[in-house]
Amino acid sequence: IRWYALAYIFGLLLGWRLMRRLVARSPVVADDAAVDDFLIWATLGVVLGGRLGYVVFYNAGYYVENSLSIFAVWRGGMSFHGGAAGVSLALILFARRHGLEWLRVHDYVACTVPIGLFFGRLANFVNGELWGKPTDVPWAIVFPGSRDGLARHPSQLYEAGLEGLVLFAVLACLFWFTNARRRPGMLVGVFLLGYGLARFIVEFFREPDAQ
Repeated sequence: IRWYALAYIFGLLLGWRLMRRLVARSPVVADDAAVDDFLIWATLGVVLGGRLGYVVFYNAGYYVENSLSIFAVWRGGMSFHGGAAGVSLALILFARRHGLEWLRVHDYVACTVPIGLFFGRLANFVNGELWGKPTDVPWAIVFPGSRDGLARHPSQLYEAGLEGLVLFAVLACLFWFTNARRRPGMLVGVFLLGYGLARFIVEFFREPDAQ
């Protein structure tokens, strides 16, 4: 059992439960049965898209020379960008198959994604991976496995807070207390803008990937 796997499981299951609550509000974009079915599609989209996204965006040269390593998911290597693209593609295909308005469903799904981002970044922190740049702030951490022994920003927690908690709160407020859910594309647009802004900010504190 690995922390990252648990993060995916909790993110998907809690997102599924929240999605069932969201679709109960007007305007009705899907029913509970459709939400239940989409959980499988979303899982495949996250896993396959996340892996292929990592292969293409982060280390394409290595995987061109070592193509069998693409399937070695136990060694790690997932990309949010790829996972988001995978889920979006799965959602479009699913909506067409079931006669749903894909953009409206996309809005509702976007409200659940920060849950997975939150747990994923916590898993990164516990695993001691994707850490931040060296710093002398009082909350700096020396991560196990660090060869230089330098104290670093816990940038995984910064991301968990911004991409997870803050973005979730913004989308929840827009969904429950405004008419944003009645404007197709509004919520998913806010999600993309919020995630991009959060990631942009944290990149100033995050150590770049080795490759």
